This record gives sequence, C-alpha cells and structure tokens, in this order.
Amino acid sequence: MEQKRRGFGGLWFYLILIVVVMGFWLMLTSHRSPNYSLSQLETAIDNDRVSSISIHQNREVPTGEVDVKLKQDSTSYYFYVSDVKEIEKELASRNVSYSLGDVPQDAWVGELLPMLVITAMIFILFTVMFNGRAAQVGSQNSKMTNFGKSRAQMITRENVKVRFKDVAGLAEEKKELEEVVDFLKAPDKYTHMGARIPKGMLLVGPPGTGKTLLAKAVAGEAGVPFFSISGSDFVEMFVGVGAARVRDLFTDAKKNSPCIVFIDEIDAVARRRGSGMGGGHDEREQTLNQMLVEMDGFEENEGIIVMAATNREDILDPALTRPGRFDRRIYVGRPDIRGREEILKVHAANKPLADDVDLHNIAQTTVGFSGADLENLLNEAAILAAKNSRSYITERDIKDSFVKVSVGTEKKSRVITDEEKRITAYHESGHAILMHLLPKAGPVNWISIIPTGPAGGYTMPLNEKDNMYETRGRMLDDIIVDFGGRVAEELIFDDITTGASNDIKQATKTARDMVTVYGFSSDIGPINYQNGDPEEIFLGRDLGHARPYGEAIATSIDEEVKHIIDKCYAKARKIISEHRDVLDKSAALLIEKEKISREEFEALFEE
Repeated sequence: MEQKRRGFGGLWFYLILIVVVMGFWLMLTSHRSPNYSLSQLETAIDNDRVSSISIHQNREVPTGEVDVKLKQDSTSYYFYVSDVKEIEKELASRNVSYSLGDVPQDAWVGELLPMLVITAMIFILFTVMFNGRAAQVGSQNSKMTNFGKSRAQMITRENVKVRFKDVAGLAEEKKELEEVVDFLKAPDKYTHMGARIPKGMLLVGPPGTGKTLLAKAVAGEAGVPFFSISGSDFVEMFVGVGAARVRDLFTDAKKNSPCIVFIDEIDAVARRRGSGMGGGHDEREQTLNQMLVEMDGFEENEGIIVMAATNREDILDPALTRPGRFDRRIYVGRPDIRGREEILKVHAANKPLADDVDLHNIAQTTVGFSGADLENLLNEAAILAAKNSRSYITERDIKDSFVKVSVGTEKKSRVITDEEKRITAYHESGHAILMHLLPKAGPVNWISIIPTGPAGGYTMPLNEKDNMYETRGRMLDDIIVDFGGRVAEELIFDDITTGASNDIKQATKTARDMVTVYGFSSDIGPINYQNGDPEEIFLGRDLGHARPYGEAIATSIDEEVKHIIDKCYAKARKIISEHRDVLDKSAALLIEKEKISREEFEALFEE
C-alpha cells in the first residue's frame, strides 16, 4: 500500500511539473489579439465617447499599438497600426489629445529569465525521472541478489500455540520427539553419558496423519529457535539458487544454535539422484548435494537438529536417509480406534454435540481415517448443522457427512429413469447380499441408489476392526463382493451394463496382486513377480527397467489371475441365485425408499 501511494504521488509531481512548464511556454509565446479597429475609433471620436488614447511605439519602428478607453466603459481596447505618425496626424486633424510612449528598451533579463526557468524545470524533470528509474533498477538488482537468501521463517516458542497435549492419537511418536526436546533443554544429562543428539529426524507417513502438527508441537515445547521452510522453497528456475539458500539457511541456524530446522515436504528437493532425465547438473541435485554437506560434512553443525516430513520416503536419496544425517525415522501412521477417538475429542471440543452423538461409535466406523479426515468429517457435520439452522450437531449430520467425504455428495435432484433406478437397485442389492453372507467381507452399513459423483449408487460396508494384515480369504471375499452387482444384473435382466466397470477393475487388480505381489497362488508359488515399484515415478529408471520374468511366467500369471476371477464370479453367482428372494425384496425396498440402513436390510433375511 505504501508503494502504491508513493507511485501515485510521483505521478502528481510529474503532472504539476508539466503544467508549470507549459504555462511558462504559453506566457512567452502568447500575443494579444486586437479587439478594436481604426474605423471604430473614428466613430467613437465623432460621437464624443473617447476618454483617453495612448500610443505605444514598438521597437520595429514605425509600428505601434493604440490603446483606447471609452467614457462610461472600464474596458480597455487596442489595435495595431503600421505607422504611428499616420495615426498621430489623424488624431491631430480631429483635435483629439493623446499620449505617446517611448520605444521600449531591450530588457535582456526579462527575456532571459523565463528561458532559464524553463531550462531548469526541464532539467529537474529529467533528473527526477532518471533517479526513479535508477531506484527501480536498484530494487530489481536487490531482488536478484536476494534469490540466494533463505526463505525460512524463524519461529519462537511464543508464536506457536501448539503443544504436545494438542496432538492426539500419536503417543509413541510424541515420546520420541520429547527426547529431542529434553535434550535441548538439558543437554548435559545426555552428554555426560557420551550420547549425542540425533542430527536429523524424518517424519514419514500418509498425508494428513499429523507430521507437520508434530513439528509445530516440538517448536512450541522446545523453547529454542525453530526455522520452518518447505522443500519447494529451495527450487528455482536459476541453477545454483537452491544450494545458496541451503547454505544461507544453515548459516542462520548456526548463529541461533541450538535450534531446530524443519523442512516440510522434503521429497520436493531430496529425490534420489540420477533418477531423472536432467543429468548431474539438475537444480534439485545441486540443492541436495549442498544439503548432504551441511548435515554431515567436514564442518560440524553442533546444536542444529533437522526435522523433515514426507509421505514418499521411497523416492528419497539413500545418502540423505542414512544414520549421521537422518538418524531416526519416525513413522506417523493412521490412528487406531483409540487414537481416532482421542482425535475426535480434540476436534469436537469447540463444537456443540447433541446427546445422540457417540464419539466411540464414530471412531469405530471410521477405520482408515487419518487425523485430517476426522477433522474434515466433523467440520462437514458442523457446516451441515449450521446450514439447517440447528444449534448443535446431531448423529444424522455426522452420518450424512460420512457419506459425503467417503463416497461423494448425493445428487438427489438428478433425474433418472425408472429402468435405470431398477437396474441400480438390483446392482447394489447384489453387492449387499454378498457382503452380508461372506464371513470376511464385513456387515452392510448403508445401501443407496441416490447418485453420488459418477456412481449411480453405493453399498457402504461397516468396518469395525483395524486389520494390520490382509488375508487370502478376505481378499477372495472382496473379489466376490465386487462381482455382486454384475451377477445381479445378469440374473435379473439377462443383460449387463457398464456400471460394473470399476468393480471389475478393482477385482482384477486384487487378483493380480495376490499372484504377483503376495504369493497367494498355489500354482505360481510364493514368488514376487512385481514389475518394479508400483509407485515408481522416475522416467529415467523406468525406461531401462526390464521385466523380471519371461513369457512363460507371464502366461502363467494371466492364467492364474483368470482362474481366481472365474472362481470368484461363479461363487458370487451361486450365492445370489440361492437368495433370489432377498434380492427382489431388497431391490423393491430400495426403489421405494432410495436408501436403507443395516437394520432394514438384515430384516429381509429374517423374513
């Protein structure tokens, strides 16, 4: 805002200066135009209306100017004459008195002064413009020199409101970080035993699990300077800028030692070297090399602890993750049921909840949710309650928000034909029957034929347990459930639709992973035939990557995948055929109500 005001004032200065120069110029170049004539003067003399006449001779003799004043008129009139003597004779013949002025002398000061003023004004104008341009160029040069400066923000304990007590569901992770905080507060207790503080701590885990939140809590608890920066802040289009910023960051950290340096999303700058197409002179590699030297090079960085967060540890350079640089690797995973309940309590502390809201039940049904997912769930519920003009959040708000964040917003206004609604009802009922009857698939939570996103409906399972491992039987049951919709369409309509395309894709992926990754095939055996990393993103490495098996094994893999798919499809068809009556009842109930709960669906089997 200050720069805008300064620019606006400079514009007014230029405008005023231009107006003044133009005024002086007009003053010098302007000449009065005559507003009277000799014939008018003669008429005024005949009518005795003349009060006084003055004749002024010019330097260009005999030319001159005649000024006339009339009686009862304060206006002064004038006209030019080519010969002053002629007008004098005319006035003398008429016995009219007049006054005659001398020829004006050359006033060189009066003529020279305006030109000097104009010259000075023009000089001032160009000087101001030049200085402004020089200041602008200097500012640009200053910005160019600041490219190599670190963009890290130094945060003190007073500026961070997050403490360890605000971080829920990460008990073990907090204990490991509390050791670092304790070392910074009382280093003699550890150095007396010959221990050294870890130089680096790498926080690894899925997105939204609380890695950055843990770093903020460390900043709030440590009581030492805390430098925070993102990995992308090091990278610029100019080669060498990233390395310069790393040097500047650690220089500032040494001046404020002991301190903590936190690099968020370090994978943006610390990817494995030699994996891209840019060669060894890639800007990221230059930045990474400087970071390796600063963390563990010839010069010691006493009292500087580097913390970094990433969800792609697999792409980090091994030289960075070795002991001596990042000594500790803290995995921040998704919370279990106890952790989810603690997180829900933290986020629900400032939200009014109705009596029917059970946070333990919500934690039980949100298996796989991260801390960010749980916060978003309660936030969506609060928005929904406020939208409906309620002063508290009900269980219904949370259930609707659960559907919204898990599947998508229900498009109740979307117009669908009765035939499409009937197809969707049988499709989702087929999934639900298999999900209910297969022991390892899990109970049904909700069934809906209301369109959500690209899907025409959904069948939501109720995940009540946190499973650390996947079993062969559970994966087979999941494939059978995936084919429930396709089988129901084929049995009822003697035709199939494209609605099961995503189900087929998921079933095929699960079957292929069972054969090539987990070794669940009895014919192929417990051998990993995975073609590289499934999350491999390096183009340079992928181009030269060979398949780790031959054509015969590839054929066997395809045959085994097809065998698993055919076997699961046949079992799905058999189960749904045996429960055709439940399929019809469930589809009819869905067409009537569009959405049914677990209790309503399970009652169909009791009938």
